[in-house]
Amino acid sequence: MESLKKLFQPVHEKVDETWSKVTIVGVGQVGMAAAFSMLTQNVTNNIALVDMMADKLKGEMMDLQHGSAFMRNAKIQSSTDYSITAGSKICVVTAGVRQREGESRLDLVQRNTDVLKQIIPQLIKYSPDTILVIASNPVDILTYVTWKISGLPKHRVIGSGTNLDSARFRYLLSDRLGIATTSCHGYIIGEHGDSSVPVWSAVNIAGVRLSDLNNQIGTDDDPENWKELHENVVKSAYEVIKLKGYTSWAIGLSLAQIVRAILTNANSVHAVSTYLKGEHGIEDEVFLSLPCVLSHCGVSDVIRQPLTELEVAQLRKSAKVMAKVQNDIKF
Repeated sequence: MESLKKLFQPVHEKVDETWSKVTIVGVGQVGMAAAFSMLTQNVTNNIALVDMMADKLKGEMMDLQHGSAFMRNAKIQSSTDYSITAGSKICVVTAGVRQREGESRLDLVQRNTDVLKQIIPQLIKYSPDTILVIASNPVDILTYVTWKISGLPKHRVIGSGTNLDSARFRYLLSDRLGIATTSCHGYIIGEHGDSSVPVWSAVNIAGVRLSDLNNQIGTDDDPENWKELHENVVKSAYEVIKLKGYTSWAIGLSLAQIVRAILTNANSVHAVSTYLKGEHGIEDEVFLSLPCVLSHCGVSDVIRQPLTELEVAQLRKSAKVMAKVQNDIKF
């Protein structure tokens, strides 16, 4: 075009690479909340969206593209073809099927395993050096499934795990104590779900452990009934789904935090689902959440958090439940 020749004086060929490309598979409520959080928080300015529903996929992409002027030079692409994901530093998988009425947990796991068998090899084909972050439910088992399908080393397959549960826990602590959520320190570990484990022994405010002030904290004998907070963490997802039909914003923000930690080589600690055989006496090959250090390589360290006998017992029980379900999965 003649006008372009008048406008630009070429100095060097442009390079179409941001070195922070993130693929999101699945443009449902969770996938789009994650994309929106990453773009608006400047976690990345290069996102590829993949889904089977071509019209919705294009519509979501266009809607985000039309907001480009409010973001930092965002490059947003979409396709039903996985070639668009090539060169992704991180691939976030939110796609999956929902549980049908009367369907067992294993049936749901098997159907989602069959979905992942179609997705994961395509992601690895186009981005062999990528880190996989799984958010599809049941997330711990599907992270294990992804590890098996992908053939990637364990540090490059991460589940969103209890990062969100821990955030809910901290919010409820802050609400009860009347201080900022960011000043409340505590972790939910184990399964992202009903058998999650609150680490009451480590909950602290500015280094002051609540268990030193109340040695019955979190137990049935606790006169202050702190146990109720964990019960509310477990119930909160069901409550949100009952009220609005799905959960999206909190998990989207959680995924953005995980992705940022990896892209920036933050060496920051997050409760994510990782390979736990050998930790806390766990004998099975399972993925459950413990506080982990996230960096460019994915999970660089698992924090060996001191736990009480009860907390260890609960974690091991959760691991046995995971292993039992995994044994019946057909790959």
